[in-house]
Amino acid sequence: MNDTSVHQLAQPIAAAEHRARRERMLAHPDAAGVDVQVWWGNHRVLYLSGFAFVPTERPIALAVAAGGDTVLFVPRLEVEHAEAYAHVDRVVSYPEFPGRVHPMRLLADELRALGLRGRFGGDGDGYPKVMGYRGPKLSDATGASFVPLDDVLETIMQVKSPAEIALIRESAHWAGLAHRYLQDLTRVGRSETEVEDEAASRANAELLAAYRGAYRPMSWGRSGPHAGYRGQIGAHGALPHSLTTNAVFQPGDTLVTGASCPMFGYWSELERTMVLGEPNDDQRRWFGHMLALQDLAIDACRPGRSCATVDEAVQAYVDEHGLRDAWRHHVGHNIGLRYHEGPFLDVGDETVMQPGMLFTVEPGLYVPGLGGFRHSDTILVTEEAPEFLTDYPRDLERLTLPLG
Repeated sequence: MNDTSVHQLAQPIAAAEHRARRERMLAHPDAAGVDVQVWWGNHRVLYLSGFAFVPTERPIALAVAAGGDTVLFVPRLEVEHAEAYAHVDRVVSYPEFPGRVHPMRLLADELRALGLRGRFGGDGDGYPKVMGYRGPKLSDATGASFVPLDDVLETIMQVKSPAEIALIRESAHWAGLAHRYLQDLTRVGRSETEVEDEAASRANAELLAAYRGAYRPMSWGRSGPHAGYRGQIGAHGALPHSLTTNAVFQPGDTLVTGASCPMFGYWSELERTMVLGEPNDDQRRWFGHMLALQDLAIDACRPGRSCATVDEAVQAYVDEHGLRDAWRHHVGHNIGLRYHEGPFLDVGDETVMQPGMLFTVEPGLYVPGLGGFRHSDTILVTEEAPEFLTDYPRDLERLTLPLG
């Protein structure tokens, strides 16, 4: 199904880009006077060092000295993992948490060796309370003061580099393949779970054959391309954030899908509304409104405009056509290392869109007793027109599934 002979395979983010990201943070005006930056969040550590890990009660921290030296502070069980994949100068470990000496005390010594005297910055004054972790604030352990820099890094992460865009584009490619299998396999009498599993299995086999051992999801959730319904089948699709019910497909079901693929840490989002059998008049009407809303929203994703204007345009259409009872959520969100990132296509977000920003554009309508109507595409803001990174049919004719 997938012509891997001509498909350009993606590459992970290079060490040089991770280094450039750290240098940008060190040079930021808000970081002036900060001796050392300390980062705890797993996605932020991944963004700055290339190290993907599952957060547990054992603290992990990336320390970046003002002069650029980097130390990844990990529990002993992560040493070989960190040395294999982290783009840092040194990996330093502690025995275990809680241990005879608390890890924060040991980290304090490492930070002093990196030059910490009076101020450290980053995304928290100590490790967050994950899975039962308890410990002192880093400011208490070091006697230094904390400068929050997480908003600075989050703003930088909003605009994607060419290498990041390439990975998200690649994610979208495999998501589309998984969705095609999902659509082809969905038939009356089958269950959502068996269809989802078979679609993912087929798409994964093609990805693994194409990458020949070089693929890494760098995700602490799913691995490989996947597509599914998450319970949004028939009337249950009117619950936009539903959970799988293992429903059995019935004639006339309205179906809302979702597909993605973690690609060296990066995500895309593809969602479609489909109908099982010939659509009735109500399904055609609500599908038409949903598609008009998405067209409107995608066209509004232009540099120099605020994110709020996209949602404002959608909500104006909703009110003009009397659809307010079916409206549930904002238009979309940025996407990258996390499935949801800021900024958000919401009337409350005045962030100005820039080339290089990516958004899932997914205005939805939800009709009790009938189901949900939502497409989502991953859209790149460019100097010219918005660019689709996802590539999948959007019209009702090609999203109508046969009964037989």
